[in-house]
Amino acid sequence: MPVGAVGKRLKIMFSGIVEEAATVTAIKQDGGNINISLRCSFAHELKIDQSVSHNGVCLTVVSVEDDTYVVTAVRETLEKSNLGLLAPGDSVNLERSMKINSLLDGHLVQGHVDQTAVCTEVREADGSWYFSFEYDEAQGNITVEKGSIAVNGVSLTVVNSGNGSFQTAIIPYTFQHTNFNRIKKGDIVNLEFDIIGKYIARLVIKN
Repeated sequence: MPVGAVGKRLKIMFSGIVEEAATVTAIKQDGGNINISLRCSFAHELKIDQSVSHNGVCLTVVSVEDDTYVVTAVRETLEKSNLGLLAPGDSVNLERSMKINSLLDGHLVQGHVDQTAVCTEVREADGSWYFSFEYDEAQGNITVEKGSIAVNGVSLTVVNSGNGSFQTAIIPYTFQHTNFNRIKKGDIVNLEFDIIGKYIARLVIKN
């Protein structure tokens, strides 16, 4: 994984609170990797080698110019996330790494996507939305009712947890300020499962 920014920001740690949905302006192939150019309002504040979460994937800024910056996604990242599906014009959820003195409004998110999921339903419910997802449970990840999960980098609470499936409820603000407003049935999203749950699951398997 890339080395994150140090100093006033925690090294590669996020809260799942998206700052902005950026627009992809260009995709360039570089061997097995891709260079992704994005436009966002705080691009001028970014520095080379700074860590930023992109749809929940921690990537390092490699160049900045005006309101656009570039990050590189390596082959392993492309295989385990939805970044390889991006095209110019797509929307990507952004979050800069946490500051040491920041309030934790979401939950601890590492920026390490565990696997992808498929959106199976989007249902409006009196001003909010319910999104249903299915994922390959054979990879060893699980959700629990009212537990935390990051979907495309957004910290959310699990509802209707099942075997290889779950739902999340999206409030209007989240719908409007993230790329959830573009997710439809059949789309692929990134999942990062709760870090505490992953450690417990590993201990249970070993025992």
